[in-house]
Amino acid sequence: QLQFVESGGGLVQPGGSLRLSCAASGFTLDYYAIGWFRQAPGKEREGVSCIRSSGRYTNYASSVKGRFTISSDKAKNTVYLEMNGLKPEDTGVYYCAADRARGNTCGRLSGRYDYWGQGTQVTVSS
Repeated sequence: QLQFVESGGGLVQPGGSLRLSCAASGFTLDYYAIGWFRQAPGKEREGVSCIRSSGRYTNYASSVKGRFTISSDKAKNTVYLEMNGLKPEDTGVYYCAADRARGNTCGRLSGRYDYWGQGTQVTVSS
């Protein structure tokens, strides 16, 4: 059974950092594109970043480029999202998801993704 466990969310002050983890069980992350998405109250789900092929391809939303870094650890079957310089507008529930389609790239449209985690709350506030 495919399953994600997301962790690492919390309350942080503006300018602070968090590292989110997405640990997979029941499948090998390296065979899929993995995306991080977020959803703020009253807003649509937004694709933040994605990774494919052991990190050889990554993609970021313009709003997080230069502040967030996505990476994968094959041995731990885990994808990470390192978030630095956090802003209040980064607040939301963060989800990881897997796109089982074959390929060498990844996208940030949620409709591409087949399997979703339960999410972890990130709150950026002073």
